[in-house]
Amino acid sequence: MTREFYNRDTVTVARDLLGRLLVRVLPGGAHLVCRITETEAYVGRTDKACHAYGYKRTARTQTLFAPPGTAYLYLIYGMYHCLNLVTEPEGEPAAVLIRGAVPAENEAIIAQNRFGRKPEELSAQQRKNFLNGPGKLCRGLLLDRGQNGLDLTRWESGLFVCAGQPPAPSRVQCGPRIGIDYAQEAVHFPWRFWYEP
Repeated sequence: MTREFYNRDTVTVARDLLGRLLVRVLPGGAHLVCRITETEAYVGRTDKACHAYGYKRTARTQTLFAPPGTAYLYLIYGMYHCLNLVTEPEGEPAAVLIRGAVPAENEAIIAQNRFGRKPEELSAQQRKNFLNGPGKLCRGLLLDRGQNGLDLTRWESGLFVCAGQPPAPSRVQCGPRIGIDYAQEAVHFPWRFWYEP
């Protein structure tokens, strides 16, 4: 996707990312491809759930102020990485968190990364919870802080989003975001989008 795709209203981009293909190219050349099924929007100028609420700049949040189409990766709870795609004009701290996806190519490698076993060896519970969370997605695609700041608009970066097949509007659901109880009124913003592929 081009920089113009990301340089739009964050809530619009969060909805528009559903069904798109997230591609991670590993150092050896393997392409891990997932279809995005769940997103959340975060907008620093108005959103108390955003790391850069009120334009707060720290070493951690600096990437949120980067050009649209930049990868923002951070660590939570000291153990889980989260992938966000920076949106809106440079200097506006806003991004879309990729909350969930389903494998589209090289599922065997993704399963090995996630569980240390082949797809056919996964339990029903593991299949159900394969990539249905931001930390699970990053583990499956081998994403960590090392990819923070990558340019998502260049395939050479090894991390990018392709067109894919967006779901029909009638299939898309929206509601409050998850795990932001501290965010006062922002708890109720209906900025989470998801669908069943």
